[in-house]
Amino acid sequence: MIVIFSEEAAMVPIRPVSDLRNRFAEISKDVHETGKPVFLTKNGRGDMVVMSMDAYMALEFDSEVYHKLAEAEREADETGERFSSDDVLSSMRAAIASAQHVA
Repeated sequence: MIVIFSEEAAMVPIRPVSDLRNRFAEISKDVHETGKPVFLTKNGRGDMVVMSMDAYMALEFDSEVYHKLAEAEREADETGERFSSDDVLSSMRAAIASAQHVA
């Protein structure tokens, strides 16, 4: 196994893709225990990334939140409209109350 050290001193495991077949249980244990992906190479080049389902779901959630925030920033730039935190909380409470009455 090759380990790369980044500026954050986080270790990123890199393994040959053949380890997926030959050492699947070890890779599975690693990704579940560390929560970090394992990078797989084929012929010395990056080929795949293996990660736990929990890590993948967290990545998807973070990506969706980032996308929504970027969308909100674009909309705010285009309209110039701004809301206070009190306005947002009041609107959320009203939406929740309305949904509870409908259900």
